[in-house]
Amino acid sequence: MSENITIRTADRVTTMTISRPAKRNAITQDMYASMADALEEYARSDDSRTFVITGAEDYFTSGNDLQDFVMGARSDGVPPVIRFLTAVSTCPKPLIAAVNGPAIGVGVTMLLHCDLIIASDTATFSTPFVQLGLVPEAASSLLLPATVGMAVANDMFLANRVLDADEAVRFGLVSRLYSFEDLIVETSKIAKQLADAAPTAMRKTKSLIRHGQEQMTAQMEKESVLFAEQLKSPEFAEVVAAKMQKRVPIFK
Repeated sequence: MSENITIRTADRVTTMTISRPAKRNAITQDMYASMADALEEYARSDDSRTFVITGAEDYFTSGNDLQDFVMGARSDGVPPVIRFLTAVSTCPKPLIAAVNGPAIGVGVTMLLHCDLIIASDTATFSTPFVQLGLVPEAASSLLLPATVGMAVANDMFLANRVLDADEAVRFGLVSRLYSFEDLIVETSKIAKQLADAAPTAMRKTKSLIRHGQEQMTAQMEKESVLFAEQLKSPEFAEVVAAKMQKRVPIFK
């Protein structure tokens, strides 16, 4: 288990906290592996009936740790990020996201697989894939337009529009909004309500709402191919070089 991922289970509710505040909760491959382990265990276990994902301190997550992500992409085997995205997108039991601050990149795409997205008034949402020389992931090119509408999704993906908390509620990305101070307390109440509900009915209802798994899986696979191509592209190499040199990337 990564030291930057904390897991706590009480009253049949498991809470997973992304905890790397010095790096704005940027996610490494080791963290993805721990997150995948936790979700896979939750899917199998009868001890927990609701799973909450949140971030430490004032960030949900700033997305991938870029340098670590590049190294992980070059390794053999199934990347931990793929294990995590598979686990979160196929989980048969309730998933709640408590978005306590900025959610960037995968911080947004993972939300699209959660059943309830609850946010603080300090939360923001952005998907800067094009700005990184990359493409959307986790079937977000399918799910985000279906959630917020094509116009807003295009604005987020292509022009890096950042949604604030009120906009996220208005466009249907977030279901409930609380103050930063009240977020975890209120989310815990909702999580307990779901944990106390009839578990079989809960699973069956989720399966009915989350139909179209084949289309989503196909879109994830298509995105993964294009994402891998972009990781090897001159555009992504320029983004990495520009970040290291603290300058604006220049695309030819």
